[in-house]
Amino acid sequence: MPEVISSESMQESARRVLTGVVFFILTVVAAIFGYIFFGWTPLEAIYMVVITIFGVGYGEVKPLETPFEKIFTILVIVAGTTSAVYSVGGFVQMVTEGEINRAFSNQRKQLTIANLQDHVIICGFDRMGQVLAGQLNEAKQAFVVVESLPERIEMADALGYLHYQGDATHEVTLKEIGIHRAKALVAVLPDDKTNVFITLTARDLNSRLKILARGELPPTERKLRLAGADHIVLPDTISAIQISNLIVRPAGMDLLNNTYERSYLNEFLANVEVQMEELQIKEDSPFVGKTLMEIQVRSKGAFMVIALRRLNERLIFRPASSQLLNAEDSLVILGHQDQLPKFAEHYHLKRYHFNHQRLSAT
Repeated sequence: MPEVISSESMQESARRVLTGVVFFILTVVAAIFGYIFFGWTPLEAIYMVVITIFGVGYGEVKPLETPFEKIFTILVIVAGTTSAVYSVGGFVQMVTEGEINRAFSNQRKQLTIANLQDHVIICGFDRMGQVLAGQLNEAKQAFVVVESLPERIEMADALGYLHYQGDATHEVTLKEIGIHRAKALVAVLPDDKTNVFITLTARDLNSRLKILARGELPPTERKLRLAGADHIVLPDTISAIQISNLIVRPAGMDLLNNTYERSYLNEFLANVEVQMEELQIKEDSPFVGKTLMEIQVRSKGAFMVIALRRLNERLIFRPASSQLLNAEDSLVILGHQDQLPKFAEHYHLKRYHFNHQRLSAT
């Protein structure tokens, strides 16, 4: 509601300025023609109007002999001064309201950021940052964008995202956006050195923070690991693998990438009372340090393991039965709907509904 009122107020101020300017121009034109009617030259008339309206105080160009000429001059002074003051007042009001509204808007955003809990910090708002912000916004995940370039901050503001203009490599900036209360930080700037430095700074400020970083060059992966990143994304490598899969396994990739086909697959699995999920192994689970064979034996055929997702996001398809399981590992499974909840609860496993983005958890 405040935004609507503010917009109407700004429009009213603009109309006031326009009305004042139009009235002022009409007053000047009428006054010039009036003095010309009195027998003055155009230049004399223009000069007389200027010194009269703006109150310069010079004497008249010619004596005002008749009462009509004097009354006309009085009207020119009143009308010209009033319209000028009216226009300037509207302009000052418009500028002042704009500054006040911006100040209140910034204050509201700062208060919102100060109250964020378990949010995601996105460092960088180039193409990757924009796509990531869109996905988090769609998933209703709270986040704040940190960017130093004004044009990208304006873009984030236009999209309605919480944002903070500053350098993410500085501790002050990260503290201002609540890094101690955040659950994850994503460094997606196109510069590897900056991402490494952001990772180092963030890890030093919050040891429990989940950090995901972008790397342009493969050697950067090791540096990001040493800096404290939990997960590293190499866009070029991922793109190359995707293209390779499209060439070598086009049918499978079409199925996974096509929203309609994926929806059909999920519906089909639901009809036969089977669902695809991820079971994450908690630290207190009895399967920590055990083999994949042991969990399969305990399941008694309740599900089939398709892949193993390591903590570093490395996905192992068709893992061997002798594969050892670690805390925070996840198993991508196909299982019976009625048996999975009890099994997960009994063995301290966290269930994720599989949707290729792991946005929903049970």
